[in-house]
Amino acid sequence: MDDADPLLIALADPARWRLVRLLAERPRPVGVLAQLAEARQPQTTKHLQTLERAGVVTSQRSGQRRVYALRSGPLRELAAALGRLADTADRQGGSRETYERYGLSLASERRAAEGPGWADERSFRFHRSLAGDPVAVWRHLTETALLAHWWTPDDLRVSDLVFEARPGGHIVLEYRDVEDTGITGDAGGAGDAGDTDGPGGPGSSGESGSSDPVVGRGDGVVDVARPGERLAYRLSPRLPDGGAAFTAHVDFDLRPTGTGTDLDVHYLIADSTVESADFVAGIEIGFGQCLDKLATALDAAHDTPPDATRPSARTEGKQVQP
Repeated sequence: MDDADPLLIALADPARWRLVRLLAERPRPVGVLAQLAEARQPQTTKHLQTLERAGVVTSQRSGQRRVYALRSGPLRELAAALGRLADTADRQGGSRETYERYGLSLASERRAAEGPGWADERSFRFHRSLAGDPVAVWRHLTETALLAHWWTPDDLRVSDLVFEARPGGHIVLEYRDVEDTGITGDAGGAGDAGDTDGPGGPGSSGESGSSDPVVGRGDGVVDVARPGERLAYRLSPRLPDGGAAFTAHVDFDLRPTGTGTDLDVHYLIADSTVESADFVAGIEIGFGQCLDKLATALDAAHDTPPDATRPSARTEGKQVQP
């Protein structure tokens, strides 16, 4: 309901809420309401006038008295609106489920992070069957304008990107909340991913103007770049103090198929710090979402309807214990 704000404001005051509860029992005159609420009558009258302006009570004069009655309709509409909000929050899947999955993973990883190197040699494997030949997939893996559309989880957006697709090439990735429209500062590039040179990894940075802090920033280097066949790089998410949380060794293997390209990704952790637990907790979920976005982008590029049978990030991303 669009007009819920005045009603919520009116009901938020404890004294007015007490009057609403009294009027729910039966209509009552101002004087009686003041006595039952243990308040002065002028004060009670002002509260009742506020409730009447909000549409939750009505009044009529009866002789020397003004009698107030509760209107149940606005309360039922408000209850229905609140119920719809609760239903939306309880929806299966989507960002709420991702939030809860990450929370469980976060608690587990923080308990495990007892000292430097705690997550070293842990690895994750992902597989996607993609539309488009290896040449098209390679472009999405290495060209900045295409990378910017998929190389973050669902709730984030690329805000600064550098990717030099050659051995020894430099990588930088900075990202913000998907709804944060703040302009990126001078530290790292041109501000908007569509105008920059390429990608990188998570970390934390300072503020830009009135915008929220950058959610993540990282940097790295390309190790292998064989167009249409294999891409491998090292990427270090940055902590708030600028230090590396860990080093990710990420290896993409492309194989042509009769309908497109099979992509296998191996994600290996090295040089892990205690502070890297928050990053490690999100790898399986976040990188899986990235690859799902890559698949969707390739579907759109080739006018191919999304394959409902394509396994999700949950079923396709598998953690491999050392």
